Amino acid sequence: MNMRPTDAGQQLNPLLPGYSFNIYLVAGTTPIIENGPLDFVIDRQNGMSGFIINMTIKGRGKVFDGDDSFYCNPGDLLLFPPDAKHYYGRAPDSPDWYHRWVYFRPRAYWAHWLKWRNQVNKVGRLTLPDKALINEFEALFEQIESTYREERRSSEELAINLLERLLIRCFQETPENRVTPVDTRIEEACQYLSRNLSEEVNVEEVARHVCLSPSRLAHLFREQMGVNIVRWREDQRMILAKLLLQSTRTPIAKIASHVGYDDQMYFSRVFRKRVGTSPSEFRKSSEAPPARYFVAHTTGATSSCRRKPKRFLIPLSGNPGKRRRCLSVSRLHPAPMGSFMNSCRS
Repeated sequence: MNMRPTDAGQQLNPLLPGYSFNIYLVAGTTPIIENGPLDFVIDRQNGMSGFIINMTIKGRGKVFDGDDSFYCNPGDLLLFPPDAKHYYGRAPDSPDWYHRWVYFRPRAYWAHWLKWRNQVNKVGRLTLPDKALINEFEALFEQIESTYREERRSSEELAINLLERLLIRCFQETPENRVTPVDTRIEEACQYLSRNLSEEVNVEEVARHVCLSPSRLAHLFREQMGVNIVRWREDQRMILAKLLLQSTRTPIAKIASHVGYDDQMYFSRVFRKRVGTSPSEFRKSSEAPPARYFVAHTTGATSSCRRKPKRFLIPLSGNPGKRRRCLSVSRLHPAPMGSFMNSCRS
């Protein structure tokens, strides 16, 4: 436990009432044992001037009373922002409660990582799903505490950098940000659809290609990609159409046909509905200079080029908050364009 002195006469132990927390970072471990000297309820009705993040490593804790109360078990993390009420202690049915914690005043650019969606009375909650993650996070807490306690030059800055890593890992492990591997059959379905964007491939044909029943494919696809097959294919068509409008001088009718729309008027209606502007207006408003070489493929696809491409995403307009797996686009330097892009230059 770090016990750096502040002003004379003040409480020097951050585990006990009266400690000022008048610094940028304090880290420690609180070992609460039934009837021990630390077995009391922390009650800060007005919160604190900084944040506290803690992680239960043994036993069980209880936060709040009444209808808002909940319990903390090993692998549970809590984030108390400055305006959150603090009311917690050992759970009555547990003989102990050990938790690691860090008090800190954040850097300005950390704001996004400090907005946890799962909250009770403004207190953020995160549960780590497996032992490997629990060990990883506990090691980070331990590194922060041990680094800060070294009291060597720049030790506090190093501890803050470790804390930044911890906050990023928390952000990555929140359920809405956690990336799960895509079933290889769904990945192959995506690639099959992408190779045939100009064709009206039905669900039954895709299902046969990946050896699934149409109903099973539809269920797995929506579960893993966030949308149904028809909507996903339309997404890819619009992304490719935007790319071609930006990077080539190809007539709109030819682009429409290449992405699966024989009727240019219908293509324009769909494009306006999805992008918010017509294809011609989108082309005029694009400020990016025409790119020479582009190849579009689904995430996980391999390129025939020898050099590794630099990859980036061209997002769809619309609702940016809706999580959806997007088409990955690679800008190759240099690389052949393929038959369609070659024909665009003629």
